[in-house]
Amino acid sequence: MNTILRRSVLGIAGLALSTGVVAGPLATLTDTTPAAAAAVQADKPDMGKLIPHGTQGEQSRIDLGDEQTGNVKAIIEATKKAGMDERAAVVAIGTSLQESKLENLGHLGDRNDHDSQGLFQQRPSSGWGSVEQITDPEYSTTAFLKGLKQVEGWQELPLTEAAQKVQVSAYPFHYAQWETQAADLVAEHWTS
Repeated sequence: MNTILRRSVLGIAGLALSTGVVAGPLATLTDTTPAAAAAVQADKPDMGKLIPHGTQGEQSRIDLGDEQTGNVKAIIEATKKAGMDERAAVVAIGTSLQESKLENLGHLGDRNDHDSQGLFQQRPSSGWGSVEQITDPEYSTTAFLKGLKQVEGWQELPLTEAAQKVQVSAYPFHYAQWETQAADLVAEHWTS
């Protein structure tokens, strides 16, 4: 008799729960525990991994157009192809934000910095590759990452120091201002 009574009570409770009579709207049944939230975010890179050393100085941000967003995705794909992690993509995107605002720049005539071109403002005369190569987002990113791999302990360096060791810029601390936006872009597009 207890088994029949228990099944009846559970059946009524199940019916009431599924129709919302007792439990209210189904939205109230959503699991909001930290573990459930972590499962939803598991596919997004952790910001602590993307910016392990914190940011340096005031951060800048620009709105991106379709071409720039496409270049972000190209940098991320080239980073994955190179077998490097999300932090390497942050360094690469932050560097490109400083060098070209994520625009694949050709020769700018009188406004050109020597013969610098492409996303990373690489120079054919400095051995980065031909104009055709350094204006190809995959090639230029791979060339940048190859240089980054040669920097001993780059993973332990702030973005601005890692970028400077590869780029050898006249303005080495300018890279720092792009770290937050670069990390946000990697978090948004790493799994897309």
